[in-house]
Amino acid sequence: MITLQSLTLTHNNKTIFKEFTLHIKAKERVVIQAPSGRGKTTLLRLIAGLNVPESGEITLDGQLATKDKNILIAPHQRKISMVFQDLALWSHMSVAENITYAHRIKRVSKKKQEEISQEMLKLVGLEGYGLRKIETLSGGEAQRVALARALATEPKIVLMDEPLSSLDSKRNAVLRKEIIRLQEKLGFTLLYVTHNEEEAREIGTRFLELDG
Repeated sequence: MITLQSLTLTHNNKTIFKEFTLHIKAKERVVIQAPSGRGKTTLLRLIAGLNVPESGEITLDGQLATKDKNILIAPHQRKISMVFQDLALWSHMSVAENITYAHRIKRVSKKKQEEISQEMLKLVGLEGYGLRKIETLSGGEAQRVALARALATEPKIVLMDEPLSSLDSKRNAVLRKEIIRLQEKLGFTLLYVTHNEEEAREIGTRFLELDG
């Protein structure tokens, strides 16, 4: 599903990746662990097409997406969703509007948007929350909305950048089980960044440590 071949990237005269190669199979849950500044988030952004390497290739689902500094498949065409550490939810929009944001950009009908939001809310256990504002949600509820938004576009690959780091241990435990349930139900490939050892052990079927 994801092949990174001989990626090289430097930033401010510091080598982030040098001839970095990684192969991830479809439907795997791969957890990345590394100290701060080792390129975890950068790796996700390279896969998503938000950053470009100086050299190397990225192949997604059998298609060459990035070659050296050239983006061959645009980020919005990669069937990839990202869940960020800060969730990046729009506070001026309702829960439903956040979930279907990408569909509004594509001018999907309002009826279809409503169907999608209802389906996603049911999927993440937030039925009836569509009209609520983001600021009224608990941390765990906001995380579920971010998951729903990420999954609403039916991605083949989901990238998660420390999505549970702001939650207490109880909510963290509940949400990581939910992530596993959703991944197994929907069958997407998951690349997950975390510093939390317990979280990593439970979520990952394979682990990657980035050395300095």
